[in-house]
Amino acid sequence: MCNSIIVILFVLLKLASSNTVPDEFSFNGCLKLDGLAEADPNGLLTLTTGLGRGVAHVFFNLPLQFKNSTAGSISSFSTTFVFAMVPEYPKLGGHGLAFVISPSKDIPGALPCQYLGLFNDTNIGNSSNHIIAVELDTVQDFEFDDRDDNHVGIDINTLISNISKTAGYFDDQTGTFHELYLKSGDPMQIWIEYNGTKEQLNVTIHPVGETRPIRPLLSMTFDLSPYILDFMYVGFSSATGLLASSQYILGWNFKMDGQAQDLEISKLPKIPQSLGEKKGSKKLLQIILGVTLSVAGLTLISLVVLGALFVSRKKKFMEILEDWEVQYGPHRFTYKDLFVATKGFKENELLGSGGFGRVYRGTLPSSNTKIAVKRISHDSRQGMREFLAEISTIGRLRHPNLVRLLGYCRRHHELFLVYDYMPNGSLEKCLSNKSNCTLDWSQRFKIIKDVASGLFYLHQQWVQVVIHRDIKPANVLLDNDMNGKLGDFGLARFCDHGNDPQTSNIAGTLGYIAPELARTGRANTSTDLYAFGIFMLEVVCGRRLIEPRSQLQDQQFLVDWILECWDRGTILDTVDSKLENRYVAQEVELVLKLGLLCSHPCAAARPSMSSVVQYLDGIAQLPDTIRASIIQAHTSMENSNQPSVAPDVSTERYSNPSLTFTESFASHGR
Repeated sequence: MCNSIIVILFVLLKLASSNTVPDEFSFNGCLKLDGLAEADPNGLLTLTTGLGRGVAHVFFNLPLQFKNSTAGSISSFSTTFVFAMVPEYPKLGGHGLAFVISPSKDIPGALPCQYLGLFNDTNIGNSSNHIIAVELDTVQDFEFDDRDDNHVGIDINTLISNISKTAGYFDDQTGTFHELYLKSGDPMQIWIEYNGTKEQLNVTIHPVGETRPIRPLLSMTFDLSPYILDFMYVGFSSATGLLASSQYILGWNFKMDGQAQDLEISKLPKIPQSLGEKKGSKKLLQIILGVTLSVAGLTLISLVVLGALFVSRKKKFMEILEDWEVQYGPHRFTYKDLFVATKGFKENELLGSGGFGRVYRGTLPSSNTKIAVKRISHDSRQGMREFLAEISTIGRLRHPNLVRLLGYCRRHHELFLVYDYMPNGSLEKCLSNKSNCTLDWSQRFKIIKDVASGLFYLHQQWVQVVIHRDIKPANVLLDNDMNGKLGDFGLARFCDHGNDPQTSNIAGTLGYIAPELARTGRANTSTDLYAFGIFMLEVVCGRRLIEPRSQLQDQQFLVDWILECWDRGTILDTVDSKLENRYVAQEVELVLKLGLLCSHPCAAARPSMSSVVQYLDGIAQLPDTIRASIIQAHTSMENSNQPSVAPDVSTERYSNPSLTFTESFASHGR
């Protein structure tokens, strides 16, 4: 009887102890795994393997009590773990992993790639998530304002970090910062500690085997109590994207109200062979199997199967093409090709950015060809409609003074255009005072004639009239030989010759917009001529459109300044001082006067591009009457604040009689 009572008491004590909320644990197998996560007998926890677009979750199987009541403060906690990330390609990460505090050990609907298996596109940012995460991210996602592709961040209910820094640690002796590369494949140890009294969260990372630094990488004073419930689960979440990565947890300790016990590095499991070695073994096995099958007489069957798969894949690819893609046919690049070419769209490959998106430098690995990739984000001003216009127009244009479109790529809501790389950048940078590049007069005159030739092709030589609508030095690029090439056709429109070449949306850059375009909103070849005239004046003068006269006077428009000098007989005083009088005066005067004529306030007085090319080549001479006409027109516009009719000038000489500007561009169905 006594023995029976002892047994019953022992069982009750075991049951009571099993229901006790734990406050400390070590990596001991009491885990819940889902997705791609695996655990081996040696204690190695594999979150993701070489598979792309996957998600893995690992949580301690029991909830932890973080506070005693809903309104109570959070208890202090500490955790440390050793991790390693081995990407499929050494320099390109496959997204990262995160330490997670979650109200549940199940995260249904979580997406891979940039969402790290924590959220999806509908619940990210919701206050009801109650998710705290410390992310170790190896891909820069502009959607979440990531600082780079190698950072540590603290996230609350979203992946836009409250605080983030490039992964690394500070030397205790010198204070020097040493960057750590998360995707190097080397094991690293991280400490995450929260002081409930001070409401301070610290994150420290360092190489395995080295002393833990005193100064943390991240330190954030923040009250977590509104975001953490009484009982929460702790664990890890990770994801892969287009590029795969193997992610491992080699050891993990956690403690409430105290410091987690340090890990014994010598007892941790080893990282398995690299993903590349696994692929090599797999490929060798496939070769052996292929030889065996061929010897066994199955070659014919294999060819039939492969042929069927190829045809099926080709049909499937054709089905996803839009009608315009089949019709216009520039080469379509794969996203993976562009991702590898630009080194994952790294910041140090960025050439520039603007309203259209960002432009990156890249090198195609298959041909070693240098390219420029325009990446158009989903919230850019240049969306799908403009993208289709650019593909359909510039994809078929061929001229030595136009930037050549090599191809394009569409991926979800992102758009990519691939151009020839222009090593000398934009003309605007060469004209600026901050540039080390100084253009002499012969180079400037050649560039002006290059752009005129390209614009003449767009207006009058191609099968359709193309209206560029944004001609300026920033959109003129220079190749190795300093040849000018007109680019950025994001605002281009086109129509049949003889039809009304007008568009209905105002676009372009302030200062280059013709008066009638600002008034009516309709662009045509004449409004391009206005912008080209301003462009020529800028190239000669080396000045911006608006420059301050002095610190005490108002700003002065470039055209007004040139007109004043011309009226005084000192038009050559407007030439860029960097030329130091080393120029051909007749050529300079020609370009200045032609620039003023092209930017005439009255559209009918502007010449056609064919006439402009003839003037620049010396085939035709500017009429002597243009000075009085231009000065009188500007004076009339200043007095009435409206563009005037060009007096004393024969408009037949400057207008294109084959074009009529009466019907809307849309009326022709284009």
